[in-house]
Amino acid sequence: MRVTTKELFTIPNILSYLRLILIPVFIYFYITATDVSDYYIAALIILLSGLTDMFDGLIARRFNQVTDLGKVVDPIADKLTQMAIIICLVFHYPHIWILIVLFVIKELFMGINGLVLLKKGKKLDGAMWFGKVSTAVFYAATFLLIAIPEINPSTAAILMVTTGVFLGLSFILYIPEFLKLYRHAS
Repeated sequence: MRVTTKELFTIPNILSYLRLILIPVFIYFYITATDVSDYYIAALIILLSGLTDMFDGLIARRFNQVTDLGKVVDPIADKLTQMAIIICLVFHYPHIWILIVLFVIKELFMGINGLVLLKKGKKLDGAMWFGKVSTAVFYAATFLLIAIPEINPSTAAILMVTTGVFLGLSFILYIPEFLKLYRHAS
């Protein structure tokens, strides 16, 4: 993949770079938080990251700034951000490790199948609607878990289960999409 300077500095790609930069900033604020205002800052960082994720795609499509680089950097920024969030949350919510396992299984499935299909000249045409819904639920639930560190344990459990259900549903719904691509690659 050859990247031009113009592609390197499109607004959507810059927003993806910003998301990558925000990951260690979020981790620092969350891990070193000593009072509620520190958690608010960490939550605002995640909110900013989520908004840049939404806007980079909208801007790329609206202003014809979709690039091959962006197709690589955007999902990497997404997955690294999501993984940083759930790894940080495991310090407050030990049972969230179940989400970590589900997340890793889903992403390994997506990544391995994506690479195999790419070698066969096929690929998914961007995220499907159910993947986007799952991501939105993930960000909403984890935002609340970050912003409200003294959240009621039952509410926290409901948020984690809801996130897990949407993550699992997204995983299950991607399976037939990959199977279709395999059938057409033969």
